[in-house]
Amino acid sequence: MSGIDLKKFIREIPDFPKPGILFYDISTLMRNADAWQMATARMAHAVAPWQPDQLAAIESRGFLTAAPLATRLGCGIIMLRKPGKLPGETISHSYDLEYGSDSLHIQSDAVKPGQRVVVTDDLLATGGTLAASIDLLRKAGADVVGASVMVELTGLGGRNRLDVPVHSLLTYAE
Repeated sequence: MSGIDLKKFIREIPDFPKPGILFYDISTLMRNADAWQMATARMAHAVAPWQPDQLAAIESRGFLTAAPLATRLGCGIIMLRKPGKLPGETISHSYDLEYGSDSLHIQSDAVKPGQRVVVTDDLLATGGTLAASIDLLRKAGADVVGASVMVELTGLGGRNRLDVPVHSLLTYAE
């Protein structure tokens, strides 16, 4: 399995969620047990040198990548969620998107000051959500040491918006 091409397990869906967009569907990778094990092992191998205390998972597909990584790395998970989804006191960060704005929240006690945190998500496209996540984590006191994603669309330049090292399991030029 070590030489397996994981791109063979990613389904490409044209015109989703709207015309002109080519969607890279990770669900087909996730439902193949061997490919999913290999994908999470490769991600864990790349993230381990950053020695995270916590993984920060961006709602919602970031939860899917963070859970097996945290288990492999022996660290915890912090959930970054949409408004109204977390109980207790939260810290929020609003950010602009291509067509509007959004907000992410973290529980105010989720991070101890100076904890090493790696942000995880399924996709890096324009980088807006990942950049906002890093800002939110820093506002909460985290030392954000890296970001790891399943798929990066390199042609959109998202990593240029980030000031931390980025690991991408799979890259596509589109």
